[in-house]
Amino acid sequence: MTETIILGSDHGGYNLKTEIKTYLENAGYEVCDVGCFSQESCDYPMIAKQVAEGVLRLSCRGILVCGTGIGMSIAANRFDGIRASVCSDTFTARMTRMHNNSNILCLGERVVGKGLALDIVEIWLKTDFEGGRHLKRIEMI
Repeated sequence: MTETIILGSDHGGYNLKTEIKTYLENAGYEVCDVGCFSQESCDYPMIAKQVAEGVLRLSCRGILVCGTGIGMSIAANRFDGIRASVCSDTFTARMTRMHNNSNILCLGERVVGKGLALDIVEIWLKTDFEGGRHLKRIEMI
């Protein structure tokens, strides 16, 4: 079964989102792109809401991109059951999956370049949750 990834960005993350979408499609993922669809200014909380609600409804994972990743993570983490993590390096991408079972990856187009961003996405998607003692802690959230 093909894994679905819900993808969204604001205008500040539009270019990187486009690169990530191409990467995901070439890697065989089903991509649901909820916008934005240009560099015209838009409100990131609305995009984060669509991705978070989709992740919860479909029990899948999502990726959000804005200028820094921070605004998207704040907006997405308002939803019960969402664990959105801003990652700017491959170590945190791996650890947020292994220990926190992150279900939304947030990236900043103005923070990471395309090559590093795609490495982060790949590691985040391929890393499994360890469970065990970490599950107890996630259940406390």
